[in-house]
Amino acid sequence: MTEVVSVRFKSRGKSYYFDPSGHKVEAGQHVIVETSKGLEFGECVSGNFFVEDNKVIPPLRPIVRPASAADIQAAEANRAKEQEAFLACQEKIREHQLDMKLVDVEYNFEGNKILFFFTSDGRVDFRDLVRDLAGVFRTRIELRQIGVRDEAKMLGGLGICGQVFCCSQFLDDFQPVSIKMAKTQNLSLNPTKISGTCGRLMCCLKYEQDAYEELVKNAPKVDSYVDTPEGKGTITEINLLRQKAKVRLETRGGDPSLNYFPLEEIQFIKTGKQRRAELLAEAKEPREPAEAEQRPARPLRGRLDEGGSKPQDRPERPRNPAPRTEPAPRPQASGDGGENAGEDAAKKARRRRRRRPGGGGAPKAE
Repeated sequence: MTEVVSVRFKSRGKSYYFDPSGHKVEAGQHVIVETSKGLEFGECVSGNFFVEDNKVIPPLRPIVRPASAADIQAAEANRAKEQEAFLACQEKIREHQLDMKLVDVEYNFEGNKILFFFTSDGRVDFRDLVRDLAGVFRTRIELRQIGVRDEAKMLGGLGICGQVFCCSQFLDDFQPVSIKMAKTQNLSLNPTKISGTCGRLMCCLKYEQDAYEELVKNAPKVDSYVDTPEGKGTITEINLLRQKAKVRLETRGGDPSLNYFPLEEIQFIKTGKQRRAELLAEAKEPREPAEAEQRPARPLRGRLDEGGSKPQDRPERPRNPAPRTEPAPRPQASGDGGENAGEDAAKKARRRRRRRPGGGGAPKAE
């Protein structure tokens, strides 16, 4: 175990452990402590107490002395200088036309260094600004860019709940907050309702996240198909804090009804995805065909024989009849008839050539 004293440098800052070095310090008392930046003026949050060794980050800086009346006056004078430095820096920012917003100014206890805090959407080249400020104040100048959450913590204000910002009241570190926390807590995803004054997700979403995660483990999901004391249905809404669920019950021949049931009275059957797939499969199943009516077979049409007493079936026609064959050409007769036939064919050929475009007369004899 290690004896420590908890000290905070600003009323809205984080507290740090220091070695009491034999001093008996009470809560609310001002002290002068040694830091990596030199001597600093701080306020004791918790007096001498013991903590485990693994919670102390070495090296543990010592408390130099309890603050005297002169130390308190020097600290108040530094606060007055901070107001003058703030106005002077704003004037220089306007002269250089820099895209940055000055948030706060801090003097160290010894007065040999001034720290300016600002916010900006991007990177800012403030080298000329630092040279001008160093020429005005004749001391070391440091500009530090911070985020919008740190800006809200430094400036303070009231949240949408009507209370003072948690970050400027009691939060020492910013915990990561995600949109998944709002979904788990069934909150509206409207950015204006779940965002703080700084424009980021509210830090209070983290407070009840562990409790909601524990309740979600034993609760069915929305759209699940469940069995209730009044019948089967689908979950449409779940109230985790009251441990109740709104169920749309299935009714035949009427409109579905909505009722609330405790989660302990609900029995999970299947997920909504499995239920929809099952209904879709039932809709696609073909209906069983009705039994065909047995009708008497019609008699084959026939014709009566010569006596008219007994019908005679018509002969069936072949489905693939034999192809028709053209009659063979007649052989030409020998003699004069054959020669005349040859002359007639030659005349017809000459007539066809004349009718064609560009056709000439009779072919020349070789």
